[in-house]
Amino acid sequence: MSAYKKRILRTCCSIHLVHDGLTDMLYALLPLLREAFGLSYAEVALVRSSHRLAVAVFQIPVSILSERFEPRILLAFGTLIAGIGYLGLSSAANYMAILVFIFLSGCGAGFQHPLSSGIISNTFPNSGQRSALGIYNAFGDIGKMSFLGLTVFATAHLGLSWTLPANGAGLVAIILAFGILIFLKQTQTIVGPLENVSLQDASVTKGWGIKDYNGFYVLSAIAAIDSMTRTGFLTFVAFLMIEKGFTIEWAASAVFVTTFGGMCGRYAVGLIAERLGVAKTIMLTEIATSILIFITLVVPSLLAFLLLPLLGVFLNGTSSAIYGTVSDLAVGNKHSRIFGIIYTLGSICGIIAPFLYGILADRFDIETVMVVAALTILLTVPLCLKLQHRLEHLNRQY
Repeated sequence: MSAYKKRILRTCCSIHLVHDGLTDMLYALLPLLREAFGLSYAEVALVRSSHRLAVAVFQIPVSILSERFEPRILLAFGTLIAGIGYLGLSSAANYMAILVFIFLSGCGAGFQHPLSSGIISNTFPNSGQRSALGIYNAFGDIGKMSFLGLTVFATAHLGLSWTLPANGAGLVAIILAFGILIFLKQTQTIVGPLENVSLQDASVTKGWGIKDYNGFYVLSAIAAIDSMTRTGFLTFVAFLMIEKGFTIEWAASAVFVTTFGGMCGRYAVGLIAERLGVAKTIMLTEIATSILIFITLVVPSLLAFLLLPLLGVFLNGTSSAIYGTVSDLAVGNKHSRIFGIIYTLGSICGIIAPFLYGILADRFDIETVMVVAALTILLTVPLCLKLQHRLEHLNRQY
């Protein structure tokens, strides 16, 4: 790997680390905001939903804008907005101000995934792309764990005000925004004019840039099912541990240990996909996810907790193979907008899945939720077979 590619990958990984850290530290801030402002549970849920809604709304428009404006400028702007949102949050005087600043931070977060993924996919156009995206995805999980862990440590163990980590995270994002302008200055983020692409690509490059719509629909369905299962499991895994007899404090760490496994899985699955192929990799990881969820339900509580990092490897790791397939289905100068579609789909599923699984849990129990999640993820297996067929067809055509 050249020094140039290493610099681009390191910068994009840093961006992912900070943005995902900002997003997930909100989990630790929500109970503190509820206590400080006397919020109801419905108001707390609206705070989280406002952030996800902003991300979902902005990802596709931003990815399209990146084809007209320099992506590094957009990335720097989005990171700056996300940082300002958290600085504003620390000075919020009422609930409406909280919603405004969290929504603002979510708007900035909507810039990151499609643009950074597009930059990496064009920096690594051939071999090494899926492993590079796997490294990039792993750093997102590092950000989640570090920002979430530091927030919990500062507030729960040191007794500091929630405004301190909010201010600190905001300042980090603002500093990073200026760093993006420096370290991504010479990045070739898109495939240039039309004459620089193949004749086959030229026929689709003026539209959405999708080479095979059937293949893209299949990949989108896989991404949606994977995202719903991942979000649903992470939302209710702590409650599953409580049902198994763990204290609330230990159960709260279930998301953390699962995410730790996911960090390793995002990198490992990217490497596996390079060697084994996308469809086979996704099938294996989704089947493993389903099996491990079932095992976690039936084994004793301590063993179930110890299995969570391994489960996280497959639960979170699949996304590296999914996102690494975008370049196979889209021409180079349209990668960002296709990433925008995939990530927006994931954001929408992240809003819907906890709500649906929550209704199921209220009607039945947490174990039923987990059984449904484990069975739902298996729907990706026949879709992977279809995806394999479409990719083989594309390889013959292009």
